[in-house]
Amino acid sequence: EQFSKMLLRANCAAGLGCKASSGKTPAAAPANVAGFTAQHSACFGKASSSTRNHHHVITPLLPSCPAPLMPQAAHSSAICRAVVAPAETEAGGAPFQRGSGWALHKFGGTCMAAAERIAGASKLMIDINPDAEGKVAVVSAMGSHPTSPLKVTDVILQMIAKAERQDQRFLLDLAALQDKHVDSAKELLGESKELTYFVGRLLEDINNLKAMLNAMSIAGMTTEAFSDYVVGHGELWSAQLMALYCQQLGADCVFMDTRDVLVVSPTSDGTSVDLVEDASNARLDAWFQKHGSHKLIIATGFIAKNVEGKITTLKRNGSDLSATTLGALFRCGHISIWTDVDGVYSADPRKVPEAVCLPSMTYHEAWEMSYFGANVLHPRTTLPAMKYNIPITIRNFFRLEAPGTRVSDVVSDSQAYGGHDPTVKGFATIDNVSLISIEGTGMVGVPGIASTIFFTVRDANINVIMISQASSEQSICFAVKQADGPAAVRALSRRFAESINAGRVSKVEAIEGCCVLAAVGQGMVNTKGVSATMMGALAKANVNIKAIAQGSSEYNITVLVDQKDSERALRAVHSRFYLSATPLGIGLIGPGLIGGALLEQIRDQAETLRKDFAIDLRVLGIASSKTMLLQEKGVDLENWREEFQQRGRPVDLKAFSSALATSYIPNCVIIDCTASDAPPASYLEWMKQGIHVVTPNKKLGSGPLAQYQDIKQVGRNSYTHFFYEGTVGAGLPVIGTLKHLVETGDKVEKVEGIFSGTLSYIFNTFGSERPFSEVVADAKVNGYTEPDPRDDLNGTDVARKVTILARECGLQLELSDIPIESLVPEALRGLNSSEEYMARLPEFDAEMGRLAAEAEASGEVLRYVGTVDVQNKTGSVGLKQYPRNHAFAQLEGSDNIISFQTSRYKRQPLFIRGPGAGADVTAGGVFSDLLKLAAYLGAPS
Repeated sequence: EQFSKMLLRANCAAGLGCKASSGKTPAAAPANVAGFTAQHSACFGKASSSTRNHHHVITPLLPSCPAPLMPQAAHSSAICRAVVAPAETEAGGAPFQRGSGWALHKFGGTCMAAAERIAGASKLMIDINPDAEGKVAVVSAMGSHPTSPLKVTDVILQMIAKAERQDQRFLLDLAALQDKHVDSAKELLGESKELTYFVGRLLEDINNLKAMLNAMSIAGMTTEAFSDYVVGHGELWSAQLMALYCQQLGADCVFMDTRDVLVVSPTSDGTSVDLVEDASNARLDAWFQKHGSHKLIIATGFIAKNVEGKITTLKRNGSDLSATTLGALFRCGHISIWTDVDGVYSADPRKVPEAVCLPSMTYHEAWEMSYFGANVLHPRTTLPAMKYNIPITIRNFFRLEAPGTRVSDVVSDSQAYGGHDPTVKGFATIDNVSLISIEGTGMVGVPGIASTIFFTVRDANINVIMISQASSEQSICFAVKQADGPAAVRALSRRFAESINAGRVSKVEAIEGCCVLAAVGQGMVNTKGVSATMMGALAKANVNIKAIAQGSSEYNITVLVDQKDSERALRAVHSRFYLSATPLGIGLIGPGLIGGALLEQIRDQAETLRKDFAIDLRVLGIASSKTMLLQEKGVDLENWREEFQQRGRPVDLKAFSSALATSYIPNCVIIDCTASDAPPASYLEWMKQGIHVVTPNKKLGSGPLAQYQDIKQVGRNSYTHFFYEGTVGAGLPVIGTLKHLVETGDKVEKVEGIFSGTLSYIFNTFGSERPFSEVVADAKVNGYTEPDPRDDLNGTDVARKVTILARECGLQLELSDIPIESLVPEALRGLNSSEEYMARLPEFDAEMGRLAAEAEASGEVLRYVGTVDVQNKTGSVGLKQYPRNHAFAQLEGSDNIISFQTSRYKRQPLFIRGPGAGADVTAGGVFSDLLKLAAYLGAPS
C-alpha cells in the first residue's frame, strides 16, 4: 500500500493519470488514492473526462512522465500511461513567423553556475542583437562554481543511482539541490514576488522528485523514462530563474519549456535522438498562439518529448543539440554557443601552448575535430543548423571581446580567411588506445574477412576508432580504447580459433600504449604533399608511426603513435603547419666565454631570424658545472646572467635533458660549449630522447671510435642530428667543406693544416732572433693560450682535430693512433703549475732556436701542422718546414689554414683560411650549426 501510494504520487507529480476499464480507481490502489490524485491534479493540470470508453485523463500543465514502475499483477484490470494533450491550435490561426531575424544563444552550465553568472547572461541577452526580431536563450542546468561546487546534473544522476541502490542519502543530495537554487534565487531576485513564485515552484518540484525517488528506492530500480523525467529538472529551474530575472530587469521575456515544443525519436543505436520536424513545428506554432509574441524567450535545454508524448532527453551533448534544433525550427539567422573557452583551437592548448583560436571552420571540419575529442560541437549538434545553413559561433562567456570560432559552410569559411584557407585547420588526439592486429597468409583474397572481424568486434560492444589495412591483405589493424583491447583480442581469438589452429591466421594481438593523432582540414582536399609534410614533421621530431589511415574525402589524416610520444607528435605537426616560424628549443651547457658569446649572438639576432627567416630560437635552459636554470617559456636573454645567479638550482644533467625532451616545443637541441668529458658521455642518451646536439667540444669526435660510431648511427637511423662544425677551425667551414667533397664523390687524398690558433700565433711570431720562451710568454699575456700553455704546446688539441677529420674521410682511427710531436720538453711535462713551467721554459730555448735557424738557412719557416694522409690511412701532428712562398708561410696572427688535396683539387689544393680561435668566431660557428639544424627541421633556406 505504501509503495502504491508513492508510485501514484510520483505519477501525479509527473503528470500521469490512470486508465481503467470501468473508470474506477484500480482495485490494488488504496481507497484514498483517488482523492490523492484529485487533490494534486490542481497543481499539475485539470482533470477532464473522455466520453470514449469512459477514460479518465489528467491533462498536465507540467510535462508528462513515463509509465509508472508498478508490478503487472497489481494491475490486472488497469493500465497506467501518460497522455499528452494535442497541441491546441486555433482554427485558422497563422503559423509563427520564422526567419533570420531571430538570434539564438546557448549558455552552458559554467555560464549558469551562480547567481552572478545568471545575471550576466541575462544582461547579455537583453543587450545583444538589439536589432533582432526576437532572441532565444537556451540554458543548461547550473554548473559548478567556487562558491557552490555542486554541479546540478551530476548530482541528479547521483541521486538516481543512489535511489536504485536503495541508498537513502539521495535525500541529502536533494536538499543540497534545493539549497543551491534557493540561495541563488535570493541573491538574484531579492525579496520579491518573483522570488516567492520561484521558490514555491521549486519546493513543489522537490516534493515531487522526492516521491519519485522514494518509489525508485522501494523498487530498487528505475527506467530510462523515469530517469529522463528526473534529470531534466536542472534545466527547468535555471531557465525559470533566468526568465524571472529578465522580467525583473524590464525585458519582454517569457519562459519556454521545450518539452512543449520539441518532439524527438530515438536513433537506431539509442545513443541520440532525431527531431520529428513536422510535429515540432506544429507545437512551436501552437506555443506562440498560446503565449503570444515576445522579444526574449528563455528556453530549457536538454529536454523534450518523444512521439508518444513521454518526457525524454536529447542524450549526450543534449543542451547544444536543443539549441541548434530550436535554431533550425526558428530558422534563426545565427546561433551562438557560450562557453568558457575562446572558441575552437588548432590543438589542445593544454598540450600545445601555442595553439591558436580558429576564426572559422566548416561543419565537416567541426565533425572531424569533435570525433577526436576537441572542444567542438558534437557532430549531431551541427546537423540541424547545417540543414538550414545557419552559422554557429562558439564564444567565451568570460571574454566577451573574443570573437570566437564561426562554424559555417565552405563558402562562408573561405570568405572568413580571405580565400587563403589554412591547409590544416586543427590537430587532435585520442589518448590511451590499443592497436589490434590480425595477421595471416590465409586472409589473402578471402572475401568477408573484414566484415567478420568487425561484426565480431561490434557484437562485443567495442567501438573502433580507426582502421588500417595493407594492400597485401595479410593484415588488418584497428584502434580501440585501451580498456577494450583485451576484450577485442578474446572475441577475435574465439571467432578465428579454427583459422589460428590451422595456421591461416598467425596471430591476434593488442599493442597497448598507443595514441591516435589526426590532422583535420578541408584545405587538404586535392592539396599535394600534406601527408608528406605531416609524416616528415613526425620523423624530424623522432616520432615513430605505427599505422596510418586517410579517407577518400581527404578531410582527415590519422596516424597511430606511441602514447609516450603523444604530446611531442602533436606539437611537432602543429608547429610545422601552424607556426609561421620554425621553433627550436635550446639548452646550453657551458655559459663561459664561448657559451656566453653565443647567447649574446642569439639575443641580438633573434628578432631578425624570426621575422626574415622564420626561425624562432628559444633558450629553455642554461647549465654550468654547478648550476642550471630551466624556464619553460624561455630565458630572458637580456638578463640571463642575473636570472642564472638568482634562480639557478644545483645542476642535474638528467633533469636538464628531461625538461627539453618533454618541452612543448617539439624540436630541442643541447649545445655543449664545454671542453669537459661529462656532457659528451650523455650525447647518445640525449639523441635517443630525440634531442639534437650541437657542439664545439672535440671530446666525442676524437673519443673512443665505438662511441663516435654509435652517435653517427643514431643520426643515420633517425631525424636526430649531431652537428660539430666548431670542433675544427672554430667558425671556419672545415667540416662542412670536407663533407661536401666526400658526399659528392670526390676522392680526398690528404688534409693538412695549421689547426691551432695558439700555435699559429707562436710560429708566425717566432724566429731565430727571438727566444721561444719569450714568444710563448707574449702569447699567454695576450690571451692566445690556455691558462697553462702546455695544453696548447703538447699537440693533443691538434691531434683531436686530426682524428675528427680522419674519421670524416672514412678512416677508422683512434686518438692513440695519431703520433704527436709535443713542444713541451719532457723534463717540464710533470711540473705542478704553469708558473713553474714558464719559469723553466727558457732552459730549452736553444733547441727551438736551432730548429728555427736551420729552417731560415733553407729559406723556409717552421709551422706546427696536423696531417691526414688518406691514401696511407694515417694521421700525424708535428713541426714541419715550408718555403716562404707556401700558403702556410703567409699566415698572420692566430689564423688557421687548411688545405684539401683531392682528385678534383690535385694540381691546386683547396684552401680555407681565417681566424681559428676566439670566443666570438667559435660561437659564430656553433650558431651556424644551429641555423643549419633549423633548416633541416623545416625553416626556409
